[in-house]
Amino acid sequence: MPTATKGTILNTNLVDSVSLKIPDGVEVKVHKDHVVVSGPLGSLVKKYDPRLIKILKVDSELIIFTDKVRKRTSSLIRTIRSHIRNMIKGVTEGFTKKMIIAYSHFPMRVKVDEQRRLVIIENFLGERSPRIAKIVGEKTKVKVEGDYIYITGISPEEVGQTAANIRLATKIKRKDPRVFQDGIYVVERE
Repeated sequence: MPTATKGTILNTNLVDSVSLKIPDGVEVKVHKDHVVVSGPLGSLVKKYDPRLIKILKVDSELIIFTDKVRKRTSSLIRTIRSHIRNMIKGVTEGFTKKMIIAYSHFPMRVKVDEQRRLVIIENFLGERSPRIAKIVGEKTKVKVEGDYIYITGISPEEVGQTAANIRLATKIKRKDPRVFQDGIYVVERE
């Protein structure tokens, strides 16, 4: 696990670096090619390319830097910082998406099958066979309350992909979307 003190090679023009404070209650472990962020809600892992990016943990701060200063690597270190910031938010607060079930003629029934990790949408536009959407991630929870679906989890990618799977399962093809507005749509994000 790499560790260093501030002020060595990081203060020259040969290196582009960004820093990120680690809040209390969050533990960050830096390994050769991945970062593990642990908190009260769970832990997340993010891989990175050690040939382009180096990550150092100094006290309660992460320093993400590259010694190959190019436009691509400079934007990549900021992207990795944003990913780690989202991981910290996920293991402390979590992420939530609220979706609304919208229908005009045929009332939809939405059920969650926790065993198979599926969302089952029945009677969509009067169809006899149900439409199915996959729940992504082990920690992602889907709850149906009335005409709303709440998706919660610690990973923004898994919560967003689950919401996208539900939205795509109710996508209407070959009909005018201004007339046929039935479906399940995201209305709030936290």
